[in-house]
Amino acid sequence: MGLITKGLEVVSQNYIAGEWRSIQGEGQAVFNPSNTLEKIGEMYLSTAEDVLEAVAAAHAGFMIWKKKSGSEKSSYLYKMADALEQESEEVATLASKEMGKPIGEMLGEVMRGVNLLRFYAAEGVRPTGEVIPSTDADVLQYTKRVPLGVVGIITPWNFPVAIPIWKIAPALICGNSVVWKPAEHGVLTATFLMKVFEKANLPKGVLNLVIGKGSVVGQTLLEEAEIHAISFTGSTATGKNVASACAKRNIKYQTEMGGKNAAIVLNDANLEKTVPIILSGAFRSAGQKCTATSRIIVEKGIYPKFIAAVQEAMSAITVQEALNNQAYLGPVASKAQFDTVSEYTQLARKEGEIIAEGPLKTNQKGYYIQPLVVGGVSAKHRLVQEEIFGPVATVLQVDDVEEAIELCNDSLYGLSASIFTNNINKAMQFIDNVEVGMVRVNQETSGVEYQAPFGGMKWSSSHTREQGQAALDFYSQVKTCAIKHQF
Repeated sequence: MGLITKGLEVVSQNYIAGEWRSIQGEGQAVFNPSNTLEKIGEMYLSTAEDVLEAVAAAHAGFMIWKKKSGSEKSSYLYKMADALEQESEEVATLASKEMGKPIGEMLGEVMRGVNLLRFYAAEGVRPTGEVIPSTDADVLQYTKRVPLGVVGIITPWNFPVAIPIWKIAPALICGNSVVWKPAEHGVLTATFLMKVFEKANLPKGVLNLVIGKGSVVGQTLLEEAEIHAISFTGSTATGKNVASACAKRNIKYQTEMGGKNAAIVLNDANLEKTVPIILSGAFRSAGQKCTATSRIIVEKGIYPKFIAAVQEAMSAITVQEALNNQAYLGPVASKAQFDTVSEYTQLARKEGEIIAEGPLKTNQKGYYIQPLVVGGVSAKHRLVQEEIFGPVATVLQVDDVEEAIELCNDSLYGLSASIFTNNINKAMQFIDNVEVGMVRVNQETSGVEYQAPFGGMKWSSSHTREQGQAALDFYSQVKTCAIKHQF
């Protein structure tokens, strides 16, 4: 396509019923968070009428799509994967410019999207039910998965490629049609991504894109549109509203929300390996991951050595422009995000002890926040309890693994947690007793593989899982069938 490599600006558009639709109204300039003087595109925002038009198109598309065989649906997803792989550098470059994730990470995210599409494409030729013995010898009894219908997908800006795909791909392979609303700080990437997917020539109306505000597009999907399910990733507050609205309408919903993930370091941990892993979990993507490590819980016996190792390692955790291949982390995604995270960094400097700080290695005007490791606060402090969604991690000391697990569980959230130890008994004690959906030993809290179920407990997630074969449970419903063949 060449739009990005040629330096051309991208304009957000809707994609409805297989056609590109310009959005009416006044546009808003989109600037590069790595260099806020660089305009990269224009964002236009849809109306409720646009949403309803997209949903109507999705209903028409569903009538065609649900009749496709599994192998036919697979072929479309494979084409989407091939097209994305061919345009991977273009997509990654635009996404890095739009939301500030370092280009190396963004290229990895795009390839994750390619792998997700191929993973779910393969599901099209796998069994979709099971035979169940009947008490009547003349009855064949079995189950089959059937699609839900029209699914609304609401995605965040922090993973502008992977998260949309890990929702869209299973939704499509299960036979649903989709109306996709991306976050406002990811609309250019979403528009470009849809242009890539257009190459697969999906039937009209099967995959629709609507750009706009949550208060308009999201609320219309939730309250007015004739849809059968919503899959949402975003803040806990918004997720609660999504769940409430869907429950009132008795439509299926899935919410992935916040996290306040802990990494536990026991006395026998190998610090040479542990410290780089923890810092990567805390500061890659500028800490803007729901699975980012934001609490570090350390046994007292190793605490002085751990702090010294962190202070030494933080000198390499450099903040640079997102398109700089040497960037460990780039800017946060937006002015609003910068203001929010800055309030927490100011709180850390005022009420905590700055253990270590990563250097800023750019002169560009952008939304840069230097990563902080903070100590000197209690387990009930705001820095420890509230989701910051930025490059700030707090450190707490404990006497033993039991206290560490207790502190790990002392959170409204329960998404991911990790432990660093060579003691298998303590590792298993952690796995058995920690209240999170994803448990990791000697690994960072983020980085769950695409073929594995993704989701948490408490206020981190609703009651289903994304990714892997578990995602198929949400995007389908089970029909029980019984045939009496001697009648």
